[in-house]
Amino acid sequence: MSRILIANRGEIAVRIIRACAQHGHTSVAVYADQDADAMHARLADESFALPGTSAADTYLNIDSILAAAKSAGADAIHPGYGFLSENADFAAAVEAAGLIWIGPKAETITALGDKVTARQLAQKVGAPLAPGIDRPLENAAEVESFAAEAGLPIIIKAAHGGGGRGMKIVHELTEVAGAFESATREAVEAFGRPECFVEKYLERPRHIEVQVVGDGQGRVVAVGDRDCSAQRRNQKLIEEAPAPGLTDAQREHLHRSAEAICAEVDYRGAGTVEFLLAADGTMTFLEVNTRLQVEHPVTEVTSGVDLVAEQFRIAFGQGLSLESTPRPVGHAIELRINAEDPGRGFLPTPGRIEVLDVPGGLGVRWDSGVRAGDTVQPAFDSLFAKLIVHGPDRGQAIARTVTAAKELNVEGPATVVPCSLAILRDEAFTGLGVAGVDGIHTQWIEAELLPRFETQERPAPVADGQMQRMSIEVDGKLTTIGLPAGLLAALGSAGETEPVTGPGGDGGGAGNSGVASASTGDVTAPVPGSLVDYLVDDGAQVAAGDEVAVLSAMKMETRVEAPADGTLRQMAALGDVVTVGQAIARVD
Repeated sequence: MSRILIANRGEIAVRIIRACAQHGHTSVAVYADQDADAMHARLADESFALPGTSAADTYLNIDSILAAAKSAGADAIHPGYGFLSENADFAAAVEAAGLIWIGPKAETITALGDKVTARQLAQKVGAPLAPGIDRPLENAAEVESFAAEAGLPIIIKAAHGGGGRGMKIVHELTEVAGAFESATREAVEAFGRPECFVEKYLERPRHIEVQVVGDGQGRVVAVGDRDCSAQRRNQKLIEEAPAPGLTDAQREHLHRSAEAICAEVDYRGAGTVEFLLAADGTMTFLEVNTRLQVEHPVTEVTSGVDLVAEQFRIAFGQGLSLESTPRPVGHAIELRINAEDPGRGFLPTPGRIEVLDVPGGLGVRWDSGVRAGDTVQPAFDSLFAKLIVHGPDRGQAIARTVTAAKELNVEGPATVVPCSLAILRDEAFTGLGVAGVDGIHTQWIEAELLPRFETQERPAPVADGQMQRMSIEVDGKLTTIGLPAGLLAALGSAGETEPVTGPGGDGGGAGNSGVASASTGDVTAPVPGSLVDYLVDDGAQVAAGDEVAVLSAMKMETRVEAPADGTLRQMAALGDVVTVGQAIARVD
């Protein structure tokens, strides 16, 4: 029996905790202050604190996680997805500490995390590839020359990172210089690296990906493929397996290309190779995600392969359980349940979940990191659960998914479920892959669907979740305990006529309570989050609609616009945590 520390939170931590229990391993959770009573911290065999409330201080803090692993006597670390899962320095540090890293080698993460290097590998093995410049760009003039030769549109991409950051689509030659500067600036802000490259842009593409597992010694097997075209802000909402409408030749080419790319670097563990498929059949390699994907369950239920168990087998030297790509059985669809409001352009809506009624029925799987009464925290991702539905064919899978989504009831945070239901019922989705049907593509939600939605009620602001720590003596031994600051405040106010609450109240209730009031001319926060950048200087002249500031909330950036023409006066400092409706600047 191995002791596996899970360097993550939420639903993926719960997924791994359950896999540990089923396969004879001891699970060790870590938690930030506001996650002290979270589902993953309660379900694990043991839980250790990562003092702090921000991702940087907790789930992204390598030293803190390694210290927790040492205290727990852990043998291995599973990073889940997000956070440090694709951080080569973390992988190297884990192994340097004498622990087993459940993932690819650090050098593999580095090689495939660089999109330029990955593109070169794809070219080497003959994977489908759109025309492009396979090295970091030096200046905008190179992009202009490429565009003149390859034709428009083109796309400039950050060489590092993902999630749509540092990506700029160019339709006119006059836009090249500005797009290059913008992509480079965003790449530095998001990933700390300015390198960008360029390739021909496929318009209205589908997003197809191949799940692979490798033994770290050159043997790689494609487990199956998925379609993830239903996206907003380049982030997926609905995924399905297998990808509909592929010809046998296309599927074979994608599977073997994915295997060959990963075999070139002796890939170890689970990973995903992503491609784009244009309406005319043109395919191109996109990138490799060197971790378990959010959407891995749809491949699990159609292939019969437990991908987390497979990760365990590979990490502990037992090799692959697969000889070849399994034939998919039926069809599966996954809905990401995010606390976001489609009627407000998918703005995050963190808050307390007052009611959570989970659907059931044949073929329904619910992967969640929350229960009723828990809080979707503003400091972390808006994803709090996933609904996975399996059927004998795609039509039945869609029908079962619609039924299950209608049964799902979440009261508190706004969710993306109304958007997901609209997608599932739209002919562009139901006819995906059918000849003559103009199916969805990666920009379809913003272009076609978004205007249909009404706004949902905002939940009340969330308390900050800070813990107050103190030293006490127990049986002659000095130890440290932590208590929620709100609890201590409530205890201290015993006997007062009005209850004392922490910042933002107790997080309960729905509606617009707790939203700060604003005066005419105020530039107000549309979401709770951190102020990460001002896009114009203090005292600058702005026009109504100009983007003037950037907020980071639940791992998504939101740009804030000026409400009127005038002179901008900054009122908040970079790094400040702000609430919905709080004035961060004023236009005089």
